[in-house]
Amino acid sequence: MMTKPFESTRPEQLTHFLGKHFIYTYENGWQYEMYIKNERTIDYRIHSGMVGGRWVRDQEAHIVRLSDDVCKISWDEPTGTTVSVAINFSERQLHGVIFFPQWIAQDPEKTVCFQNEQLDLMRQYRDAGSTYPKLVIDEFAPVTFLEDCGLDNQSVIACAPSELSSAYATRRN
Repeated sequence: MMTKPFESTRPEQLTHFLGKHFIYTYENGWQYEMYIKNERTIDYRIHSGMVGGRWVRDQEAHIVRLSDDVCKISWDEPTGTTVSVAINFSERQLHGVIFFPQWIAQDPEKTVCFQNEQLDLMRQYRDAGSTYPKLVIDEFAPVTFLEDCGLDNQSVIACAPSELSSAYATRRN
């Protein structure tokens, strides 16, 4: 079966995952936050790590159900970075693989921005390269905060990490 770009293969199976907002910290210490906005888009913020401070809204993604409590989200960014994250919500465990192009590995701060306002610049950097060898980050992460925010909630990820209180990313539940 051929699907359209960024269309879930089975959107009716994603209901359990849609609207989930969560914070996780990879074993290497990098902290991220993601909101599954709907069956084809996510928002995310990066609180710490190589590209800490970066945030993105309405990133088109492939989202699939792997089991009742596990989904996989994969996307390709305008920067040339490719990401695939599998989340086990019942065990609150995540595994992510990030494939950074070489230009980001060499100069990560170029991507630390609100990407939505810098799309042309991100594509310009990507096209200027270099892309290979990729920097591959392959890490596990516990999900330390989890809540349901409903679909298409524009207030979940609406500002840069630097605009949040110092306690925001350390919340636990």
